[in-house]
Amino acid sequence: MRGLLVIGHGSRRDEANATVFALAAALAAEPATAGGRPAWDVVEAAFLDVLRPDIVDGYTALAEAGCTRIVAHPFFLFAGRHTARDIPAALARAQASHPHTSWSVTEPLGLHPGVIATVRARIADRLVTEPGADEDPPNG
Repeated sequence: MRGLLVIGHGSRRDEANATVFALAAALAAEPATAGGRPAWDVVEAAFLDVLRPDIVDGYTALAEAGCTRIVAHPFFLFAGRHTARDIPAALARAQASHPHTSWSVTEPLGLHPGVIATVRARIADRLVTEPGADEDPPNG
């Protein structure tokens, strides 16, 4: 079985954490692939810092659900210490308790073409909702 672990940084702001849970739920609800198999057998949300479930908790939930192959997606914009060291270290700690599993980590979002398209859409949304946004400012 394949499991997906969506990892957020963790925040004291409930809205930020809710986004991670919502992304995990959306990915869990994805339709089956052309072969009829769901994209993921199980999807869990987890956090690097501040709150639970933490990465070990999320990994354990996937392993206990029967997942032997786990893909971790750090829902981070840029690569850095967390994505290069902290998250892989936590995944390795979790795997030590579940040696029948294997894991891999995706790249953070970065400048993926989908991110660029999303930024364009956000800018377009602002231009549409801002009165006079398509007019040139007066010289002065």
